[in-house]
Amino acid sequence: MELASHAVLLTAIVTIVAILLYFYMGIRVGQARTKYNCPAPTMVGDPAFERAQRIQLNTLEALPIFLPLLWLATLYFTMFGWLPAAFGVVWIVGRFIYMTGYSAAADKRSTGFLIQLVAQLALLIMAVWGIVVAWGAS
Repeated sequence: MELASHAVLLTAIVTIVAILLYFYMGIRVGQARTKYNCPAPTMVGDPAFERAQRIQLNTLEALPIFLPLLWLATLYFTMFGWLPAAFGVVWIVGRFIYMTGYSAAADKRSTGFLIQLVAQLALLIMAVWGIVVAWGAS
């Protein structure tokens, strides 16, 4: 398998894992709705329910930024084909830390948020770099 297709395969796996994490967050919201008696379409209630819901919604807000950056970096930053997928894993780990921290208390979400933000910025830099290089080569 050549490097480019290997990078695409790694990125596809990272994409699936990120989506699975998002689904897991949705399941946690459903469980919190039941546990804290917050039936749909209720958006407020016990603070633990509200935190679970904010975790899922904030991740939903981040996915349309993360996924295109992940794929653009994979397609255009070919110098180190595995690097975009590696930063995708960092993003997932950051989101998981964000989820566990925020679940405990709102003020414990910052570390995970910072980790995923750094990963997104790295993907942005790789995507822009790769596109500029490709533009110059054409």
